[in-house]
Amino acid sequence: MSRKGNLFVISGPSGAGKGTLVARLLEMVPDTWVSVSCTTRSPRAGEQEGVHYYFKTRDEFMGLAENGGLLEWAEYSGNCYGTPRQVVEQRMAEGAQVILEIDMQGGFQIRQKLPQAHLVFIEPPSMEVLEARLRGRGTETEEAISARLEAARLELSRKMEYDYLLVNDDLDVAAQKLADYVNKMAEGN
Repeated sequence: MSRKGNLFVISGPSGAGKGTLVARLLEMVPDTWVSVSCTTRSPRAGEQEGVHYYFKTRDEFMGLAENGGLLEWAEYSGNCYGTPRQVVEQRMAEGAQVILEIDMQGGFQIRQKLPQAHLVFIEPPSMEVLEARLRGRGTETEEAISARLEAARLELSRKMEYDYLLVNDDLDVAAQKLADYVNKMAEGN
């Protein structure tokens, strides 16, 4: 039986382990594909067009947004980020399990445009664990950690609006549960 293409939105607080779980998912489920976002920011050292982002001018980006070319988009710190519609729909039509690792705001925009999308919320075992993970990175100022924790509280307050909730307390278990969920949806169950 062939698998049908699906769209999975992966959201959750910074430090919940989304990126790590998505990397594991790619290893565990062969037909998964992570969407590449468009952005108006300049490429950083080592970033490649079409691999890390599709780099667009503000005019190009806004043209896509205005003409339905983006499934979701938002502006952060003066730069725009969004999910290109055409490549996502093409990959889904080919039977891929398309993964978007985006914030809740983007997830809710996706839900409006593609109600069949599966929204997955990754949460930490507790706020204390989340704070320890953020501090353990050693890359954030005290202000940044406080802002991320406040954002996490807001996100956690809306997690029930997602289709599938996954607590990332044991990475191996969480990765298996995520892979099982993707496989179940791909097989039409």
